[in-house]
Amino acid sequence: MAEEAMGCSNASSAVPDSERTAYSRFKGSITRKLAARAPVASSPIVTRWQQLHARGGAETPRRARGLSGLCASGGPRLISAPGKAPVTPQMPKKLSIMKTVVTLPSSHAAAGLQGKNNVRAEIEKKQKCPRLPVVQEVGYRIAEGGDMKVCENTSCIWKGCREGTQNEFRAVTVLKPSIPLEPEVRLHITGLRDDYYLNILDWSLESLIAIAVGPAAHIWNGETLQAIASIDLNSSSKYISSVAWIKEGTCLAIGTSDGEVQLWDIETKKRLRNMFGHLSVVGALSWNHYILSSGSRLGSIHHHDVRVAQHHVGTLFQNKQSICSLKWSLTDQLLASGSTDGILNIWPSDPGVKLQSQPLKTIPHSSAVKAVNWCPWQSKVLATGGGMKDGILRVWDINREKIIQSAATDSQICSLLWLPKTSELMTGQGLPGNQMKIWKYPMLISSSELYGHKGRVLHIALSPDQSRLFSVAADGIACLWRCHESGESKHSSKAFSNGYQSSFL
Repeated sequence: MAEEAMGCSNASSAVPDSERTAYSRFKGSITRKLAARAPVASSPIVTRWQQLHARGGAETPRRARGLSGLCASGGPRLISAPGKAPVTPQMPKKLSIMKTVVTLPSSHAAAGLQGKNNVRAEIEKKQKCPRLPVVQEVGYRIAEGGDMKVCENTSCIWKGCREGTQNEFRAVTVLKPSIPLEPEVRLHITGLRDDYYLNILDWSLESLIAIAVGPAAHIWNGETLQAIASIDLNSSSKYISSVAWIKEGTCLAIGTSDGEVQLWDIETKKRLRNMFGHLSVVGALSWNHYILSSGSRLGSIHHHDVRVAQHHVGTLFQNKQSICSLKWSLTDQLLASGSTDGILNIWPSDPGVKLQSQPLKTIPHSSAVKAVNWCPWQSKVLATGGGMKDGILRVWDINREKIIQSAATDSQICSLLWLPKTSELMTGQGLPGNQMKIWKYPMLISSSELYGHKGRVLHIALSPDQSRLFSVAADGIACLWRCHESGESKHSSKAFSNGYQSSFL
């Protein structure tokens, strides 16, 4: 027995050198990756050098590829080449490959709604399609190389539709609605980032819808809901973090995860220019005529004069915290900026400002200020929605720094817009309902609620003629709602079109 025990001991110690070396390399690789891991979304500071360092060990970038489902309607994809990046539209396909959606664990307080690690194991277990490698990022639910497809209720084989688990979209009326709403079209989006701090949806005055999905921005006709084009960064390591249409024309501004601000002409399908200066994610954009303002996760706001070569004409600085909202007032006299530390600042219209410039007003909140929008018919009135720890809808008189009215929503307010025809507000909510609420203004009494999304309603936008609403939620579902006319508009569509819609991001 003693000899057998000694034999076992000798056998266990005689590990081949090749296996030792392989394990050493494996351990060293894990140690380097952990050391280079970038901060998560609750502390959203990811700079270029951190991204490069985190990718240093990989010789060839990997792109996640998988099969999540097929829908009968396809969308074109414009692939931009290096350099001038000309792009060529393709005809929609009847069948198209969609990417696998994988739920990753999140340590972001707001994104904590996603669940724990066992949710990922459960989803992967139920997934019928083969499991393929994905590029993982801390704190996000991602699927690289996203796409958008119109849902065909009877024949769609998207997983939620196939299993019959998709919620029915419906409106629940509390009071008599000023604008009856009903769901018109549902779309499936793969690759959508469940990130509270991004602004990736905008509806232009030309009725073009832009929505960013991973490294691509998809352009849809808001009237026919036909896919027009896609702008692709052709990168597996960065994504589009914000979009904003210029008020006049078809120029689209996009902000990227590595600090770039790009301008694209949708008619010519060409990139007009790249504007550098930020060192981290550009999460918010807002236009003031030819001045484009951009906010980053390092707390800086840059003013870009897009007419000149030296575009960077001014800088504002907000407490080293992530800028998650930017909105120029409709008169272009004031700029509202919200950050993750709960600070709402009001800045003057002075593009040539320097770092030492001070805001006109500073209004603290108890949670991140991401949902922000100016009233279209009262120039000094601003609405804000509180984050998870707050959940309060507030309407401010900016001149007096006083609250006109407030209402508790009992959930995270992710998005917000005004309905000028009926003098109402709409908010996109998080858990427990994941619904959209319509509020009578100025009393802020909830009149109706729109249900159907299973994830928090991250983004909502209104068409320029105010006849349709577009909602995008963290469940990867977008819905187009039709507004039925019921009487005269309280505010003229002409005044609305003079700049209201382009303030939505």
